[in-house]
Amino acid sequence: MLKPYRKAELFFEEIREIGADGRNSKTFLANDPQLGAEIVVKQIAKADLAAPDVYFAEAKALYASAHQNVVQLHYACEDDDHVFIAMPFYTAGSIKGVLAQRHLTVREIVRLGCQTLSGLHNIHSKGLIHFDIKPDNILLSLRREALLSDFGLAKQTKLGLAEPDGFYMRMAPPEAVSGPPYKLTFDIYQIGLTLYRMCVGPAEFNRQFARFVGPAGIDRPALAQALQRGEFPDRRGLPLHIPARLETVIMTCLKVDPDERYASALAVANALARVDTCLDWEFVADPVNRIWRKVEDGKEHRFTVNQDGSTEFVSFQTDGTRRRKRPACLPRMTPTQIRGVLRDN
Repeated sequence: MLKPYRKAELFFEEIREIGADGRNSKTFLANDPQLGAEIVVKQIAKADLAAPDVYFAEAKALYASAHQNVVQLHYACEDDDHVFIAMPFYTAGSIKGVLAQRHLTVREIVRLGCQTLSGLHNIHSKGLIHFDIKPDNILLSLRREALLSDFGLAKQTKLGLAEPDGFYMRMAPPEAVSGPPYKLTFDIYQIGLTLYRMCVGPAEFNRQFARFVGPAGIDRPALAQALQRGEFPDRRGLPLHIPARLETVIMTCLKVDPDERYASALAVANALARVDTCLDWEFVADPVNRIWRKVEDGKEHRFTVNQDGSTEFVSFQTDGTRRRKRPACLPRMTPTQIRGVLRDN
């Protein structure tokens, strides 16, 4: 009897592991001699998948979501023990990698956020819920454009609802505590939390989450209570250079009641695109003082709030000289005054 499919051989050489996606999968850099290129391969253990008919569920979801802001799929294949999903190797890394090095400007947050939302709107239009949006899963193309990745938890909706096989507790919305089914607003919450993390940086976000982690792991009852009360993440924790419009977008995404969030990724993108102040200030990590810097017309401007509350605004001219902006150099400033300096300069 003839088989309906043809079988062909495929070869790749594993170079090094670059990420562990869970107990049943890993991601590694590989050399593909057939393509003559270095690629990224996600390896998934068959033993932990529910049945053969779901072996390629993630690959199918990724292929169905083809878009300029979704990671490209090269191919999917299998051996006796694993499923392999092959993708391009994006040398620029992920948003998580950038955040580990520095804080993003508001302009970068808006641009990357809108690009991610463009990809998310596309997958939502195909009836999929992603369920795993986080800085790790937003890769950067060679042009530094956001690419939504990792469809391992993505599910097709039925009547607008779906249930993932699991989720990442650091990014879980309040409704994850009460149980499934879930709708598209699950992803909207995770977009809001991703934007929040892009604003505050990993150190502050990890500090907040650390109070739910003990010797035995995550204190799920405490985390559940904080999520349902809207106490995690800290809604008051945004840096002073984050403009009111961006803060409104984030806080609307993070509403405890899913029905009070934006109804679609497109609605979030439209609101995010209206952010138009404080675009180029970058918060600079410093163990003592609060420092913001931006480069404009070849000049670096630096605004510092010292530990004693005094402030200093210095511009470095193209000839190397320093110029103080005296109205912004005061013995003490209120948070409102600090926001005013960052907004108006």
